[in-house]
Amino acid sequence: MLKYLLHYPQPIIEQAQHLITEDRLGAWLLNKYPEQHDVRNNKALYDYTMALKNQYLRKSAPLNKVLFDGKISQMHQALGLNISRTMVHGGKLKARKEIRIGALFQHAPEAFLKMIVVHELAHLKEADHNKSFYQLCCHMEPNYHHLELDTRLYMTQLEVFGDIYSR
Repeated sequence: MLKYLLHYPQPIIEQAQHLITEDRLGAWLLNKYPEQHDVRNNKALYDYTMALKNQYLRKSAPLNKVLFDGKISQMHQALGLNISRTMVHGGKLKARKEIRIGALFQHAPEAFLKMIVVHELAHLKEADHNKSFYQLCCHMEPNYHHLELDTRLYMTQLEVFGDIYSR
C-alpha cells in the first residue's frame, strides 16, 4: 500500500500510514493543494514545459514533443519519461527529444505537475539521478524534495482511495 514511500525514513512512513488508517490523507492533500492545474492538453503542456525550459535551461537541447501519456505508469513504473530518438532525415541523423508525463497528472495540482516537469527537464542536462541532477531540480523548484514526497502521497491516495478532486 505504501510502495511509493518505501525509500523514506520510518517516521514519514508512519505518519502516512496514520493518515491512511484514519482516512484523512485526501483531506490533508486537499487542504494543502485545493485546486487542480489548468494544463489540460498536450499543447498547453508543451507551452508550460517550454516556459520552464526557457527560464532555466535555455542552452539545453531543444524539445520536439511534450505530451501526457496514459501508458507511462503501467509500462514503465514512472511518472514521466525523457526520450531521445535518433532519426535519419535527408541522409542526416537528427536527434529528437521528447518528454512524456503520466496522464494521471493531467488532473493534479499544479505543484505536482511542475515537480514532474522539472524532473524531466533536469534529465536534459543530467542523465543520472546524482547530486548534480537534484541540485538542478532544486534550482528550478526550490521545494522539489517536499513536492516529490507530497506527489508520492497523492499517488498513494489515488491507489488506496481514489481521486480527491472528483468527490
